[in-house]
Amino acid sequence: MRWIHSVLFWSFFMASSAVLFFVALVIFLVTWPLDRNGRVLHLFSCAWAQLYFWVNPGWHLRIEGRERLPWHGPAVLVSNHQSLGDILVLFGLYRPFKWVSKASNFKLPFLGWNMYLNRYVGLVRGDKDSIAKMMAGCERWLERGVPVLLFPEGTRSPDNQIQPFKDGAFRLAHARGCPLIPMVLTGTGDTLPKHGLLLKPRAYCKVRVLEPVDPRAFPDAAALRDHVRDLMVREKARLDTERTTGLQMA
Repeated sequence: MRWIHSVLFWSFFMASSAVLFFVALVIFLVTWPLDRNGRVLHLFSCAWAQLYFWVNPGWHLRIEGRERLPWHGPAVLVSNHQSLGDILVLFGLYRPFKWVSKASNFKLPFLGWNMYLNRYVGLVRGDKDSIAKMMAGCERWLERGVPVLLFPEGTRSPDNQIQPFKDGAFRLAHARGCPLIPMVLTGTGDTLPKHGLLLKPRAYCKVRVLEPVDPRAFPDAAALRDHVRDLMVREKARLDTERTTGLQMA
């Protein structure tokens, strides 16, 4: 049954992505003159991503603290990274932001093209020039009052535990003096696999948005980074405990 579910899902995914990209293209062309920051297209992309949760009746998502995310104004959003499913889940925030994503993702048919239309920020891992370009791109969006979202671990965790953080997101927030908003997610490893295409039929995902952190309260980006990671590690432990208890009671 699992492979049947996976075949049906990926078939729907490919067919719907082709159709929805052309809808996104129309939205981009119609809204561009009045929506230069691409908020409308991004919110459409949120609904596009959430579609794949809606068609999986065994996948469940709960988001707590969404009201802490801004509709307007600069902010740096950071989240732990467990799975490709994180992307679908975090689009469920339905708030304007620009993703920082691997440059190779922009080459994907339909989804990658939509990322170009949304003007998300690309990054080649380990490439100093690309990192500098990414930081400059994020700074431009922050100057325009648009939040940016980064995974400070840099890549997906191999064991669902929060890995060491890179400095980029924290240097951005500290330099700009804008709020840094930590987000912790759990359960997404039960959606899309890290290797292979077989989906898990059941997933209980949760995102908790924490209180914004004022970077001006810290002497440098490293101190901000360590503080935020400690907050997220503690919150991740609480979420995992709540999730285990809920699954046992289900």
